[in-house]
Amino acid sequence: MGDVAVERTTEQLVHQYFSLGFEHKEILNYLKILHNRCISLRTLKRILAKLHLYRRKHFSNIEDVVRFMEGEIEKGSQLHGYRWFHLKCLQNDLVVSQSIVRELLWYLDPHGMELRKRKRLRRRQYSNKGPNYLWHMDSYDKLKPYGICINGCIDGFSRQIIWLQAGPSSSDSKVIGGYYMNALKMIKGCPKTLRSDFGTENTLVERMQKALHQTFNEATSERPPFLYGSSTHNQRIEAWWSILRKHNAQFWINLFEMLRDDNLYDGTFLDKSLVQFCFMQLVQRDLDEVVLEWSVHKIRPSRNSNSPSGRPCIMFEMPSLYQTRSYLIEVPSFALDALSLDCLFQEYPCDE
Repeated sequence: MGDVAVERTTEQLVHQYFSLGFEHKEILNYLKILHNRCISLRTLKRILAKLHLYRRKHFSNIEDVVRFMEGEIEKGSQLHGYRWFHLKCLQNDLVVSQSIVRELLWYLDPHGMELRKRKRLRRRQYSNKGPNYLWHMDSYDKLKPYGICINGCIDGFSRQIIWLQAGPSSSDSKVIGGYYMNALKMIKGCPKTLRSDFGTENTLVERMQKALHQTFNEATSERPPFLYGSSTHNQRIEAWWSILRKHNAQFWINLFEMLRDDNLYDGTFLDKSLVQFCFMQLVQRDLDEVVLEWSVHKIRPSRNSNSPSGRPCIMFEMPSLYQTRSYLIEVPSFALDALSLDCLFQEYPCDE
């Protein structure tokens, strides 16, 4: 019976990682490194066949794929590239090739594809030693005039999103501290260095980060635990905001601008409160979806970058595959619980 239970759990894990778009080798690495399950490629293929999970046969009805893509484009995915769209199809149990998605996208959204072809700005070189070596945090203010403030943090090495939260304030240091503390509780430690822009909203995080290093970082470090700098030196998170805008935020910007242009929103306290009541949890749901899609998508190699390529979640959770290690400073739960007393944690209005 024990073997049956283990096999069933392994099948569930295989189904989960396959649905995220992982390749065979990546699924095997996750099972081995994170779950201590060593199975062969042959066994994995047998499990996939048993679960009727395929990539190159039993393709979905093309009409179902078209309907799904049309729905996503209408919801605000006009600037998704075909690789990102292909991943969204896989995560919604649609079996379709990347080439078909590309052709359909040219037909369904030619304007969006043309926008994707515009040349990108060349950025300065960036280097990072490993996961949790340097985090970048910042606030995204495009929805702030409508009462929705987004704050996020990204791991510089893997580009894994540490947190991405929508709330009523991005200027309250206790709120930002709550985002930071929730992240630390999830991974049971703090980064070697955390970088942010200048601003009083980051002062509590700065104090907590420095206090944790003074108490639990036994190794001497050439880097300070917290760094302030201009936006140009916080390029990882600044660059990711443009990705967020293309894949999600532009939809909400357009919606709220339409309300304003139709004289249905004038920026009063009451109007902002109504927007928060009606839309805050919807925005957060979309942010969570973008984070998941981003975490499992593949970052392609770049000739002009020293950064590794691959899926952010794998680079963050399995640094040994990239000949490096995690620089996480381990922190016991009692210390995190004590610091949490100074923080405010997200509560949605009337979420019952």
